[in-house]
Amino acid sequence: MSQTAQPTDDPAPPVPAETAKPEKFSGTVKPPVRASNMLNAVPIGPKLSRYRRRLPEIAAWEESLKALDDFKLKKQSLSLRYRVRSGESLDRLLGEAYALVREAGRRTKNMRHYDVQILGGIAIFKGAIAEMETGEGKTLTATLPMYLRALEGRGSHLATVNDYLAQRDVDIMRPIYEILGLSCDAIQTGMNQDQRRKAYGSDITYGTSKEFGFDFLRDRLLIRRTGEAATMMGGRANTEETGEKPVQRGLHFCLVDEADSILIDEARTPLIISAIPGEAQMRAVACYRWAADNADKFEDEEHYEYDHEKKTCELTFEGRQLARMIPKPEEMGPVGLVDIYQYIERAVKVGREFHNHRQYVVKDGEIVIVDEFTGRIAEGRKWSAGIHQSVEAKEDVEISVETGHAARVTVQDLFRRYKHLCGMTGTARTSAGELKKIYKTGVVRVPTNKPVAREILPDLVFATADDKWRAITEEIKKQHANGRPVLVGTRSIDKSERLAEFLAEAGIEHEILNARHIAREAEIVAAAGHRGKVTVATNMAGRGTDIKLEEGMTELGGLCVIGTEVHDSARIDRQLAGRSGRQGDPGSFQQFLAMDDEILEIAFSPEKAEKMAANVKPAADGQVNVSSKLFRKAQKIVEKRHFRGRKVLLYHEKHRKKMHVEMGQDPYLDMPDQ
Repeated sequence: MSQTAQPTDDPAPPVPAETAKPEKFSGTVKPPVRASNMLNAVPIGPKLSRYRRRLPEIAAWEESLKALDDFKLKKQSLSLRYRVRSGESLDRLLGEAYALVREAGRRTKNMRHYDVQILGGIAIFKGAIAEMETGEGKTLTATLPMYLRALEGRGSHLATVNDYLAQRDVDIMRPIYEILGLSCDAIQTGMNQDQRRKAYGSDITYGTSKEFGFDFLRDRLLIRRTGEAATMMGGRANTEETGEKPVQRGLHFCLVDEADSILIDEARTPLIISAIPGEAQMRAVACYRWAADNADKFEDEEHYEYDHEKKTCELTFEGRQLARMIPKPEEMGPVGLVDIYQYIERAVKVGREFHNHRQYVVKDGEIVIVDEFTGRIAEGRKWSAGIHQSVEAKEDVEISVETGHAARVTVQDLFRRYKHLCGMTGTARTSAGELKKIYKTGVVRVPTNKPVAREILPDLVFATADDKWRAITEEIKKQHANGRPVLVGTRSIDKSERLAEFLAEAGIEHEILNARHIAREAEIVAAAGHRGKVTVATNMAGRGTDIKLEEGMTELGGLCVIGTEVHDSARIDRQLAGRSGRQGDPGSFQQFLAMDDEILEIAFSPEKAEKMAANVKPAADGQVNVSSKLFRKAQKIVEKRHFRGRKVLLYHEKHRKKMHVEMGQDPYLDMPDQ
């Protein structure tokens, strides 16, 4: 960790005694525009109105800071750290600190923070989730609160959605932090403990929620082990003697990038460190294999009943009879009938709901989850309740033996432990209530730097998926002929590759961006705004990327974004639409839907969805006279279902922790074997 700075001999440039009061703005009258980065004439809430009053204070420092050389700029920054550690409040120093970061950005990256980015930085520092449109520069905005909180010397964390973005953002923003005398680093999968400890020892640390969570659990396991060793050795053992030390300094401040994705979408999957397997777990492998080999012998309605809303399978009397009759290996001898039924029910559920290139991919002989909300590979995550092992058995790969939990923490619980939590995203409005209730973080909507010029075109509904793919191909062909760049968003890997087949048949050159092409993500995204480019992508292209238009593309209408399906959350659709129309550029978004889309089956059951599709009469081009409101209704049903699931998980976790605390145990660790 950086050493505490001593007071500088050079006095800090004083803030002018009188600064111009910010003009009052009711949100209905456009204020005079003095520079290209002034706020747009959009309604501003009471919080932003308060934050806006600090803009003149920050601007007042600008000329005096420009006059300093790099050495004196760093001394100015280090003097702030000394003042913070001497007891001066961060809020009092915010104006000077943000002015320093703005000057550092201008000087090192030729990136001067816009006023709206300053506003976003203030909202984030105040503990809010800042909703900022795509292309408004959230990565640069984050440097403001990250720097200010880092002055406390207790660690400043930024959680993002994957290792690539964490390392990319550190590499881009490191010069800003370093010229101000602060260190920064990124946590990456595969780092050893010493590398992790060094990264956490930096003033600013970027990483994924998964890595922060697993390091939190490993540290608690280490503390328990050293405590037990101390008891056995008469209180003599400690972390210094064993050579092991926790890697984290504690959970003080965290800024969550893509906050809705991490705090809401990922909240349903707990982070788990498994215990060492025993004989019972080895026996389970045989059960998973047997169930996977025989699942296709069980017929819907005859041998089992499937609840499409709860996604549960229950064997009927005939199904249980069949399960008893099927021959079993010797290893399954001690397994009870109830457990055998559950193995079959899991295998049937997996066969129906979990598909390769949709929910997961097989990579190097392992099942790797594809995050449905980001379209990216979720390394290190596993489904619970035996689902992951059932998928492994289905794909005939080595089964990662299900074991007891040595330690576990939910995403909700992990981030609620931070003393200061905040975030930023392009889509948070629809989840504001949940974010406030669970994390005590409000949502502040930040205006765009320039007016949004994105055109939202009417939704089109087709009878079948093939009709939809053909219509999309025709639309792409038309835009491609004009030289306009096109980005197409798909729900899953297999659907992105299905559309690619249609494009190949039509002779349209294109790029595919999905979890199977992760290594080329930056390269594909960098070219997606070029003349005539056609990019077919999963949700990967909806987050953490910035598609810049090649010169001359604004005259053609900017980026044309096409949605091919409504997702489980409206936020994902908004993220995709937000790829176009960045920083005042033109662009368009249009949604193509079909009566056999997944969302209708998920919301209403396959039977009801099939009946609805059968009752429509398509036109010659496959279009049907059905309002897209049906799909929005289905989307809301699924969103509410997921919300209930997160509430149930939070409820169970609270009770599990309470039980551990009452028994004198660490609430995040399972009880050690006796």
